[in-house]
Amino acid sequence: MKFTKMQGCGNDYVYVNCFCETVGNPEETAIKVSDRHFGIGADGLVLICPSEIADFQMKMYNADGSQAQMCGNAIRCVGKYVYDYGMTEKTELTIETLAGIKKLELHVKDGKVFEAVVNMGTPIVEAKKIPVTASVSPVIAEPITVDGREERMTCVSMGNPHAVFFVDNPLALDLEKIGPAYEHHVRFPERINTEFAKVEERNTIIMRVWERGAGETLACGTGACACAYAAILNGYTDDSVTVKLLGGELLIRYDRNENVIYMTGPAAVVFEGEWE
Repeated sequence: MKFTKMQGCGNDYVYVNCFCETVGNPEETAIKVSDRHFGIGADGLVLICPSEIADFQMKMYNADGSQAQMCGNAIRCVGKYVYDYGMTEKTELTIETLAGIKKLELHVKDGKVFEAVVNMGTPIVEAKKIPVTASVSPVIAEPITVDGREERMTCVSMGNPHAVFFVDNPLALDLEKIGPAYEHHVRFPERINTEFAKVEERNTIIMRVWERGAGETLACGTGACACAYAAILNGYTDDSVTVKLLGGELLIRYDRNENVIYMTGPAAVVFEGEWE
């Protein structure tokens, strides 16, 4: 199986061109290739496939083999892959995902894509659609008890579920220790992606993320969108926000007229290889 490892803000996946390759058991393959000691090492596996309703289809699997609906960092890399490897000449693409069809605008320099703008769609705040068990909807600064601590969560779906917690210092948290308690909390029936964030200024947020099925990652595109929108809902920021992640920065912009979120960020190839 030929593959290309790519990353967006350090959120790295193994990409397979399924126009040329066949992956018989993607769940098992994702577990094996993601292992950072015995495999290639990645946050998961992404399959680039034909689509009957869009230019391309993205199928993605977390490091634990579970299938994910959407990933903002991964979809930018898909856009880079199909352009750089000559699968399309378009700089405006549609990509089919489990979270719907997403539109990309590719930014090209010297014949290669270096970043992309993604229309991430309308943020979902209705509790049962996220889903989250809550006494109110939307879930904004709602109390939740995690490991005996009462905290406040704001929940948003960007095609996958997120719970955002605004804290004093996200960089000081031991996510390996506390992350699983959030991910598997009883109030999140499909588990949850958890963002720990601090608002620096009206246009800047520091964020770390614990992703369901992957653990802590260096970045999460949908998480950055959810975090920015949660900050807007709480009145903490303006509509255009730079989200600082461990692996880099993403520009998140909420368009009130369209009621959609746009994400701008980098995409890069790490290396190519063949997996036996």
